[in-house]
Amino acid sequence: MKRSYIGLALGALVAVGGVLCLPSCGHDQKLVSLTVVPASPGFTFPVPTAGATAQYKAYGSYIHPPATKDVTSQATWAVNDNVVSINAGLVTTNGSCGSADVSATMPEGTGGASNIVVGYSFVTVQNTADPNCPGGSATNGELVVTPAGAGVGTVTSQPGGISCPGTTCGATFPTGDVVTLTANPGLNSSFGGWTGCTAGAIPNQCPVTIVGNGIVGVTATFNSP
Repeated sequence: MKRSYIGLALGALVAVGGVLCLPSCGHDQKLVSLTVVPASPGFTFPVPTAGATAQYKAYGSYIHPPATKDVTSQATWAVNDNVVSINAGLVTTNGSCGSADVSATMPEGTGGASNIVVGYSFVTVQNTADPNCPGGSATNGELVVTPAGAGVGTVTSQPGGISCPGTTCGATFPTGDVVTLTANPGLNSSFGGWTGCTAGAIPNQCPVTIVGNGIVGVTATFNSP
């Protein structure tokens, strides 16, 4: 009889534990980074025809347990210029030339809606017939910066034009100019390095030579502890 009581008591404890776990155990998985594909320089439309489309994808990297998921439809997408519109990663041109930052954001899943993870890319709409448009002048070229990694930070340029993330991650500079990018890690983050520098990087600085009528893409990686 004692064994029966013990068995019933243990069963009740297991059942209670299962009920208590329901609100929290399903939310243990944490999003640590978002990767937007294609990464910068992203998509380039060769002509400014209205209604042209291209599909970006977002992939989330999770822990607890580790996993990579296609989160294109769950992410919140945005562009910082109305040269294109975006919905669920699908960009649509509006008939004008220019360039825009593309971002995908999602809550990390463990710290409330205020803890947001962001992934970046870029989109360009060219017009070779207009010297004021991307692709329309051999005397200018574009520089595009993509932040990467699980940490946070900003990248600025000298001369000015790049402030990423923030005002813009892409800017036009005269052909042949050397633009120096500087990485500044944010709170609880460290700088992990560059890809795309056209000369030797110096700790947190990256010199880039601007290419006429073209795009130079640079990635700045920020690490978290």
